[in-house]
Amino acid sequence: MASRPKLYYFRGRGRMESIRWLLAAAGVEFEEEFLETREQYEKLQKDGHLLFGQVPLVEVDGMMLTQTRAILSYLAAKYNLYGKDEKERVRIDMYADGTLDLMMMIIGTLFKSPAEKEEDFALIVTRAKTHYFPVFEKILKDHGEDFLVGNTFSWADVQLLEAILMMEELNASVLSDFPLLKAFQKRISNIPTIKKFLQPGSQRQPPPDSHYAEVVRHVLQF
Repeated sequence: MASRPKLYYFRGRGRMESIRWLLAAAGVEFEEEFLETREQYEKLQKDGHLLFGQVPLVEVDGMMLTQTRAILSYLAAKYNLYGKDEKERVRIDMYADGTLDLMMMIIGTLFKSPAEKEEDFALIVTRAKTHYFPVFEKILKDHGEDFLVGNTFSWADVQLLEAILMMEELNASVLSDFPLLKAFQKRISNIPTIKKFLQPGSQRQPPPDSHYAEVVRHVLQF
């Protein structure tokens, strides 16, 4: 029996959360080692596991993988969430990259002051409503299927749902002008593996707080 993937990151969302989402969507159980001390991080570096001195780090199939995008594409392919051919895969890549851009705007506010965060969050919600969500609403309308690519559940669907839920944490009515996205959210949220991940007690992480920011600063020393 193959061992479970092992994730090395902080006890929080950051760049690892999309990886947790993808594994959960695939129904794959995984282990986590949370980085809480500088010594843990230095050992990973000393052992040669951090290719560019960065986390996320995922141990899977005898490999130690770094770089979020590379990890996600490998896992999507491994667990059949990456389309049936090159044309579907490039669309999945485009849509996933778009939602990752949106989510990185939120992740990038971690070390800002409360006032700065409030201002940034308002701009991010506006950006989502005027730039990103209209694009995905049109994709769903033009495609006419339950999923973004082909008619099969994929990494693109997983990551769009993750982005929608992050935006709703900032503004509960962010989808009010996007009926197809609202229907998409409900539909994808009811897929059994996703529904399980959305339940309390799962490995899904809460929004970052000041303690999480302090731990990251302590471990990475900046």
